[in-house]
Amino acid sequence: MKVRVLTGITTTGTPHLGNYVGAIRPAIAASREAGVQSFFFLADYHALIKCDEPDRIERSRLEIAATWLACGLDPQRVVFYRQSDIPETPELTWLLTCVTSKGQMNRAHAYKAATDANVAAGEDPDAGVTMGLYSYPILMAADILLFNAHRVPVGRDQVQHIEMARDVAQRFNHLFGQGHDLFVLPQAEIEEEVAQLPGLDGRKMSKSYDNAIALFEGGAKALRESIARIVTDSRLPGEPKEPEGTTLVTLYDAFATAEQRRAFRAALREGLGWGDAKQQLFELVESQIAPMRERYDALMAHPEEIEKTLQAGAAKARAVAQPFLAQLRNAVGLRPMLASSTTKRQSDAAPSKSALPMFKQYREADGRFYFKLNDAHGRLLLQSQGFDEGREAGAWVKRLKAEGAAALAVAPATLGDGVDRAAVESALAALAAAEQG
Repeated sequence: MKVRVLTGITTTGTPHLGNYVGAIRPAIAASREAGVQSFFFLADYHALIKCDEPDRIERSRLEIAATWLACGLDPQRVVFYRQSDIPETPELTWLLTCVTSKGQMNRAHAYKAATDANVAAGEDPDAGVTMGLYSYPILMAADILLFNAHRVPVGRDQVQHIEMARDVAQRFNHLFGQGHDLFVLPQAEIEEEVAQLPGLDGRKMSKSYDNAIALFEGGAKALRESIARIVTDSRLPGEPKEPEGTTLVTLYDAFATAEQRRAFRAALREGLGWGDAKQQLFELVESQIAPMRERYDALMAHPEEIEKTLQAGAAKARAVAQPFLAQLRNAVGLRPMLASSTTKRQSDAAPSKSALPMFKQYREADGRFYFKLNDAHGRLLLQSQGFDEGREAGAWVKRLKAEGAAALAVAPATLGDGVDRAAVESALAALAAAEQG
C-alpha cells in the first residue's frame, strides 16, 4: 500500500513569492516521489473561520487552485479537491466531535491565544470566539483521518493539531474498533528546512507586513517594481558589498543554481551596483515565473476548466471516502434496519445458485475494464474504478471472493447508492459459502 501524504491549503489571500518557495514548490516536488499517494485540498471550510467576506473566499479559491496547477501540480498523479466538495468530511467531523473531550479543545493553541488576548484586553474570555474557531482542530482531524493519511507536512506551530488528531483517532479506535484499528495514526512531517523568504523590508514575507512580492498578480511589471523596492544599504556602484545576510541575495539564492550564486556574490564583492543586482534578480525570477504565469492567466480565463479538474479530484477523493465512512457509520451503530429474525434465519440458509449475488466484468466505451457486484435482484452493490487491463479487474474479483470483507476495505471500488457496507460483506460471504459448499 502506498504511503498517503495529505496537504491542506487555506483559501484566503493571494499567493506570493514566499508561498511559492516555502510551500508550493517543495510540495509539488514531493508529490512526484515514488510510492506516495498525495492528497491536496483547498481548505475552504477552514477559510470560513478566518474570513467572512464571500467574494474574497470565492476569488481566493480560484486563484489558489490556478496557482497550484500553473506551478506544476499534476491532477492525474495526485488527488486535488476542494474540502467543501466532500460531504463525508463534515459527517466525520461530527462523529469525531462526539468522542472528543471539551478539555482537549480548551487546550488548543488558537483558542487559548484568543482567550488570553481577550483577558489581557479586559474582555470576557470567549468574546468573539466562534464554535468554528473553538472546534476547528476536529475538522482538521477529519480532513486527515478520512483518508487515513500517514504523513501530514506542517510547520512546527501546527504539530499540536496532528497530535490531537492522533488522540481522537486512538479514542475512536478504542471505542468502536472491536480489536482492530479503523484509523491510521498520522505522523506530523515537520518542515524544518522550509525556506522562509524575507520580504521587501527584510522581515518574513507576509501580506500582513505589506512587504510581499506577488507571485503572478500584476505580471512582470509588478514583479520588477516590487524587486526595485527591496531595501538595501547605501553602498554605491563600484563599492564592494557583503552579500551574506542581505535580502536581495537570499531571494536570488531561492531561484539560482550553485554556480549562479557564486557568480552573483563575486560580482557584489567586486562592486556590482544594487540597481544592476536587482535587475539580475528580476531576470532570474522572471525566467522561471513567466511560463507559469502564462499557464496561470490561461487558467484564470477559463475557471470552468479549474472547476472540472476539482470535480474530477473530488470524485477520486470520494471513491476513498464513501466506503470508509460507510464502515465508520456501521462501527458506531448507524446501520440499516435489518429483516426480522425469522426472515434472517431463512436468509442464513444456504442460498441457491440462482439466488446468489453476482460479479460482472465488462469493458466500457472508454476502453477501460470494470467489475461490479449485483445482488440476487440486480441491485448494484459495488462498482469498481476503471482498469487499464482486464486481468486487473479479474484479480480484484478473485480477491474479493476469497478474502471478503478484508479485501473490501482496500478495494478500488465504491458502494452503490444507498448500499451499506454490511450488505456488501453479506453478499461476499454468501458467495464464499456457496463456493465452499
